Formats: sequence, structure tokens, C-alpha cells
Amino acid sequence: MPTPMTSFFDFLLMMIYAFFLIMAISIFFRCLMDIFMRNDLSGGAKVGWLILIFVLPLLGCLIYLLRRPKMTAQDVQAMARAEAAAKAVGNVSPADELAKLTQLRDSGAISATEFDALKAKIVA
Repeated sequence: MPTPMTSFFDFLLMMIYAFFLIMAISIFFRCLMDIFMRNDLSGGAKVGWLILIFVLPLLGCLIYLLRRPKMTAQDVQAMARAEAAAKAVGNVSPADELAKLTQLRDSGAISATEFDALKAKIVA
């Protein structure tokens, strides 16, 4: 006997179920990664969170996400490093880049056509 075809409604429910299942799994693994990466938690605290998350996955993840501080010292350090990197990149002027390109062309590292193409990118 052939099996009955699933209706559009059954297909839609399966897609919704799959979406929420994938979201729950991704939240679970994100919480695990966050616990292992945090520097402000002691080893015992990490073990406690891991036990809670493995015993009660959904509830443990929700409690962890609610109890986690919005900004840790590690987050502040990462933001400071990113701002310093952006500031360092922003301090390079087009004149400095053209001077470096001229040195590369004069030393033979790049050809005249490559120099012209790179110069056009810098000037534009």
C-alpha cells in the first residue's frame, strides 16, 4: 500500500520544528563555547555551568544567558584591541601608500602597469 502524501500543513510544521531544533542546538553550543572562552570564570564555576547545561539543556542555557554579564572584562579588551587596529589602519594616508608604491616600483618589485593600477585604486 502506498503511503499517503504529507500535506502542506504537515510540511510547514516540520520546517518550523526543524528551525527551532537547529536554533536550540546552536544556542547550546554557543553557551558551551562561551563558558570555555571566558577568563573571568573559575574552573569550579565552569564545571557548575557545564553540569547544569548538560543535565537541563534548554533551561540551563536560558539561565546561563540571563545570568551572563552584558559586558565582561574580556569583551572590553577585545573592543579596545579592535578600536586600536581600526585607528592604526585609519592613520595611513594615501600619500604614504603612494610613496611605498613608488619605492616598490623603483626597486623592481612591481611593474609600471601594476604601479599604475594600484595608484588608480589609491587615488580613487
